Amino acid sequence: MIIGSHTIIQSTDADADRVFVRDVLGLTGIDSGGGWLIFALPPSELAIHPSLKNDVHEHYLICADVDAFVAKVAQHGASCSPISEQNWGRLTQVTLPSGGKLGVYEASHARPEAAVAKRAAKKSAKPGKTAPKKQGAPKKQRRVAKKQSAKRAAKPAKAKKRR
Repeated sequence: MIIGSHTIIQSTDADADRVFVRDVLGLTGIDSGGGWLIFALPPSELAIHPSLKNDVHEHYLICADVDAFVAKVAQHGASCSPISEQNWGRLTQVTLPSGGKLGVYEASHARPEAAVAKRAAKKSAKPGKTAPKKQGAPKKQRRVAKKQSAKRAAKPAKAKKRR
């Protein structure tokens, strides 16, 4: 059903913020056309909190060591807010080149397993199914081949012309 998450950060200087995300935060991505970069994110999680109104969303990046994160971005000239201790982790906000702020925290709460890992485990547990082999074609090639196979299977058979 859900295969991923797509987060959009609105920015008054998108080009500068994209460079920062790529070069300072080290996220890799693709150019989806016309300079629109889409960055890959590590496994993520979603929480639903009670609120007095709808359509209020927040986005945080999670790091293993918030002190190390603050020191690393400072080497690139970026600033972070003072680290605050929350009951769910240690939080800072990094200031993007545009002036926007992005929350980053070191989680102290338990983290759920990645949904992808769970689906893979379920598939390999089914009778007649085997876990994907680690040897052979690289993962990307297997994924592309699987998509091409699915596209061929989804196409309706061509009707033969009658004479």
